[in-house]
Amino acid sequence: MVGKSIQRWVVLRGAQLSAICRLATIAACLTLPLSASFAASGAGGDTTEQMPALIPVPSAQPVTLSEVLLDDAPGALWARFRFVAAEIAKDGDPDARAADIDYLCTEVAVPYLRLYEIAPERVVISLSDRVLPFGSSEPEATQFFETYRVEDNACVWEGF
Repeated sequence: MVGKSIQRWVVLRGAQLSAICRLATIAACLTLPLSASFAASGAGGDTTEQMPALIPVPSAQPVTLSEVLLDDAPGALWARFRFVAAEIAKDGDPDARAADIDYLCTEVAVPYLRLYEIAPERVVISLSDRVLPFGSSEPEATQFFETYRVEDNACVWEGF
């Protein structure tokens, strides 16, 4: 039931998806949970959110997919992949975080975009130590963001 509600929500926002989450490079299907705004709106009706699968990353820290947002507010389509990694505040190694974020772009975002035939101008990968509503911040939260463009099914880092 959750899958149909999410699919209806995504279709209502302009993306046409024919199935929910089947990524070729990750063995377990990632359950796309309801976003905070979707859940708060009641648009999904009576749904039971499932626990998302852990995504294996180079650092071996536990990472889950929080949500995927398609956003055209920057003037072009951006795909935002929001992940929760509760232990990122403990890990002070910026190289390990960068490797995880690059991996998530290559191994999660690119297959997802290919599967759903979405061609965004930019892909944003975010890691947070907790689930936060999009656009909000909490002083005690740890968050990291990187922006990429996708060329030939590869993530190209867009450093600022």
